[in-house]
Amino acid sequence: MPPMDASALKDRLKALQAPLKARYRDDPGAALVTLTADGELDGSGIACRVRTATALAEAGLHPATGGDGSQLCSGDMLLEALVACAGVTLRAVATALGLDVSGSVRAEGDLDFRGTLGVDKEAPVGFRDIRLTFDLRTDASADEVATLLKLTERYCVVLQTLVSSPTTSVSVSVSA
Repeated sequence: MPPMDASALKDRLKALQAPLKARYRDDPGAALVTLTADGELDGSGIACRVRTATALAEAGLHPATGGDGSQLCSGDMLLEALVACAGVTLRAVATALGLDVSGSVRAEGDLDFRGTLGVDKEAPVGFRDIRLTFDLRTDASADEVATLLKLTERYCVVLQTLVSSPTTSVSVSVSA
């Protein structure tokens, strides 16, 4: 199947989203969805197997914490989720605005592994800084690119989750 031109893609996106938008306006509760992720702690080694939509991914220790690099690092996975969400959001916004945009997305995050390893109680655990960078190829004007970026930031679920730091709870249930 040949790729769709920008106008056809815009029309298709609009047609796909129009009934959803109407439903969510009429019934705001229908827009509330709980996403889930499941992991398995069974098995050998220090790892967690996570089910994705298409595969089973195994996360383990980053080499800076003793891993051998053969398993996924959850920190990398967080940045990958940010890149994926920001990239899809930017493409959707560009399509809705009728802009022809290509290029790449990159996320970088700074970690101090002294915190994770308990070497220094004052060192933070988790990312200190995250940088999201778009390298775009487009004929869009500077104003159009600014609007594209503003709307991408506003509607990117993963970015907004990181920025707004939602209430998070942790619980445990134990069985014999």
